[in-house]
This record gives sequence, C-alpha cells and structure tokens, in this order.
Amino acid sequence: MKYKVHKFPVERSVDSITLERFLNGIEGHIISIIPNIIPKFHMMGATAGFNYLLIIERIE
Repeated sequence: MKYKVHKFPVERSVDSITLERFLNGIEGHIISIIPNIIPKFHMMGATAGFNYLLIIERIE
C-alpha cells in the first residue's frame, strides 16, 4: 500500500463546498484529516486556530 498526503488550505473558515469537491475527487481511501493548529494571541488571552488540513489518502 502507498500513502499520499494532500494539503488543503483554509483561510478564515472551512469552505464546505470546496472541501466536499476535493474529498470526492480523491480516488483512494481517506485515512485521516489532520488540522495544523496554530496559536492566536489577543489582548484578552490566547486561542487556537488552524491554517490548513493535511488529508492522508491510501492508494492501492
């Protein structure tokens, strides 16, 4: 088995229509979707966000 990693960029929020088209275009099996977590610092405290998704595909 071979694996392929795709990087799906995310601007401010996930565009569900674009993500759906991307996932339906993948020919293999989707193993995992991993967000890249980044810290965001604000005047009142810190939160977390993400800037892209890693999508792992298994190719037979």
